[in-house]
Amino acid sequence: MKKGLLFFCLLLLLWNFGRAQSSELKNIQASLPQLRDSLKYVDALNRMAMLLYEKNIDSTFYYTKIAREIANRHHYQRGKADAMNNLGVFFDIKGNFQLALKYYSEGYLGYKKIRDSVNVVQTLMNIAMVYREMGKDERSIQRYDQAFSQAKKLTQDSIRALVIYNYLLSYPKHFSKDSTRYYINLAKQIAAKYKDERTLVAIDQLIADDLIDHGKRSEGLALLEKTIATALAKKLYYVSMDMHIDMAQRLEKTNPEKSAVIYHQALAIANNNDYLYYGEVLTRKLFEFYHARGDHLKAGTFGKKFIEIRDKETKLNSDSGIDYIDYALKEEQVKSLESRYFYQVALTILSCIAFLLAISTIISIRRHLKRTKKQNSQMKQALTALEHSQADNTRMMRIVAHDLRNPIGGMLSLASIMLEEPDRSEEDKMPLELIKTSGQHSLELVDSLLQLQFSSQELKKEPIDIAEMLKYCVSLLESKAEAKEQQLSLETVPTVLTASREKLWRVISNLIANAIKFSPNGSKIKLKMVQKASGIRISVKDEGIGIPAEMGKKVFDLFTEAKRPGTAGEHPFGMGLAISKQIVEAHNGKIWFENNKTNGTTFFVDLPF
Repeated sequence: MKKGLLFFCLLLLLWNFGRAQSSELKNIQASLPQLRDSLKYVDALNRMAMLLYEKNIDSTFYYTKIAREIANRHHYQRGKADAMNNLGVFFDIKGNFQLALKYYSEGYLGYKKIRDSVNVVQTLMNIAMVYREMGKDERSIQRYDQAFSQAKKLTQDSIRALVIYNYLLSYPKHFSKDSTRYYINLAKQIAAKYKDERTLVAIDQLIADDLIDHGKRSEGLALLEKTIATALAKKLYYVSMDMHIDMAQRLEKTNPEKSAVIYHQALAIANNNDYLYYGEVLTRKLFEFYHARGDHLKAGTFGKKFIEIRDKETKLNSDSGIDYIDYALKEEQVKSLESRYFYQVALTILSCIAFLLAISTIISIRRHLKRTKKQNSQMKQALTALEHSQADNTRMMRIVAHDLRNPIGGMLSLASIMLEEPDRSEEDKMPLELIKTSGQHSLELVDSLLQLQFSSQELKKEPIDIAEMLKYCVSLLESKAEAKEQQLSLETVPTVLTASREKLWRVISNLIANAIKFSPNGSKIKLKMVQKASGIRISVKDEGIGIPAEMGKKVFDLFTEAKRPGTAGEHPFGMGLAISKQIVEAHNGKIWFENNKTNGTTFFVDLPF
């Protein structure tokens, strides 16, 4: 019944723009071959997809998919928004609420972008109904309130009747008795104003339920019976389904014979119109009805019909050949590739800008040195060396223009030499210090980039004394730790492993350097190796600033945004852990981290024998 309620709400929602679905569908199908305007063709496909959902929901998906592809090619925003909304309906009816929310939300953003206020309200209401199906009542009520508020501002406010109706139907206890009746009357006035027969019939059911729930059972049942008759007279068969079920359920205990008649009447309508979902619901209801009363012969008959309908639904889903989950997954993969391409292009552009800035800075310094040559004879030798170095560097760049390492290395060396010269003015030292720092950062970036994209087959593996390698790493980085008054400790056991010495050295050095970088002055850093049954485990424990939960899943990503400066303002690049992960996995190992109970982080590396 809960799922049926959602179908009923969707049906009401999607009937705003036409009453004679069958004739409208035939007219659209007949007009498609004559349409030459691509945008009108998209509108026709989207409308046809919506008209088909009662009979064959897979057809809705098929036509929506085509409409969306054409709308994307022509950058037709309304067509894309309508297609997203249609996909939301499709996944909603299929029972995949997460994907339904995804596409409804994209439809909402699309309608908001083109300032289609009516459909903005509609998609907000769709989202609210899906949240209700998911049991997320707080979010559902929040979306209903947004739709309720925005619907008041509409000039063409026919959608407001549906918002009121669905809100009352979904959360009747959210309203007081007087408020309920006020809003029912308001919705009825709006629906009457726009001659919306389907909504008027639905509101009568709401009034009937309200009467029954507030002690006027006879009056309410009479109105509900009259409402069913009105729906059938107007050929609103799909709308009448939930009304039949509502009536039959309310009569099961007081008048079981009439309840059974109503169930049978509804089942006949469902069978005549090929409403598979309601056929399944009603045969189950009749099975439970007769089983509870001990009529096992009739119960068996409807149990068999229930199985036949289930088999028919399964066959329809199988014959359609539509893998709608795969469609959504492929869409996400395309977005991921586009995002990855964007970051690659951005990195290339930034690298070029950095290179041009470096060249521009060198040229600026050269010009400054030329201007001061006449004033300071002691600068003559340095200027000559600079010009010679610059000429060599220029020739080298022509030969290996694609290699950033050499020109950046030349720049860094030159800046260091000039800083060591005596009598260097503070005015000169400031840009030279900037060049040196930028050069160091650029070299680190280039070194990191050079380590990317290698395979395990490219590793030069050899037997390595892991304990000795760890001691070597610690000895190299002790000076960095001492600069921050930190204590490095090491525990090892004699172990020989076949691996790439240079690559593993890079991993361990990076982990120790990170521990130093993100730990405060005077803290302790513990490096430990233990031998396990299948390999070894190396851990690096620090007392630093730790890793927030929101960054935890990103620290091993390439070009991650999860990067912060060190405790002494050290510059981060955000690639060290990604490279370490590649190296460890190339050795068939595993790398991860855990936040310590008090403070700091421990990184672990498992390597197999």
